[in-house]
Amino acid sequence: MISQFFGLTGAPFSKEIPTNNLYQSTSFRECMARLHYMVRTRSFGLLSGEIGSGKSTAIRALRDALDLTKYRFIYICDSSLKPRDFYRELLFQLGIIPQNLKSDAKRQYEHAVWDLYESQQKTVVAVIDEAHLLQGDMLQEIRFLTSFQIDSVSPLALIVVGQPELRATLQMRLFKPITQRLNIRYHLGGLEAAEMREYVEHQLRAAGAQHPIFTAEAIDAIYAHTRGIAREINNVCVSCLLDAVVRKEKLVDAIHVARILTEYKE
Repeated sequence: MISQFFGLTGAPFSKEIPTNNLYQSTSFRECMARLHYMVRTRSFGLLSGEIGSGKSTAIRALRDALDLTKYRFIYICDSSLKPRDFYRELLFQLGIIPQNLKSDAKRQYEHAVWDLYESQQKTVVAVIDEAHLLQGDMLQEIRFLTSFQIDSVSPLALIVVGQPELRATLQMRLFKPITQRLNIRYHLGGLEAAEMREYVEHQLRAAGAQHPIFTAEAIDAIYAHTRGIAREINNVCVSCLLDAVVRKEKLVDAIHVARILTEYKE
């Protein structure tokens, strides 16, 4: 509906945009630089950010950029996992049938990671997403994922991803052993006002737009509401485009935005 009305070749503000065509804000570039550093140095790192700020997009971009002849990517996003099930999931993703006991599964995991590193010259890149939802025993277990041969060279990169409350949780004395092992930390924030203008234009160009669709006043109003958070920007922009289609108007202005934001509050 939107694409046809505005003469676009694709769906604008879609989360399925190819990672090689993502908008590169300053904070996103800094985030990617740190993620790649974690991978190269086989570090233990923390990526935090508000809901919808682009954390998962950054991880997707990292995955797509990895040379699969050198890296084995593992992604886990299940807040209900217990330590035993966690090791089982790691092993399943490595193509290994896990033992029943946690201690046995943990030894299998350590052996598998070392075997990949030493025999196949591959580094495991393990990402644990939504980590702010993990229970205390699972957070404690994360510390042991990085314990190889009494702090000798690490055969894997471990990246923990979560919302800002994860940083606060890790500041508790109970979790100090984890924070002491963290090599890299980065907080992904929202877009600046000027960046949001560029972001909207970039998303529309990626969808095949040949001319501006949002007025400057509309973009300012969207920024005031979304605080530069990408997912919220996408949602508001799509709603505004739909509103314009219904009214058969080719330009989205501040009136469209005000109307949509009023609906959000109802």
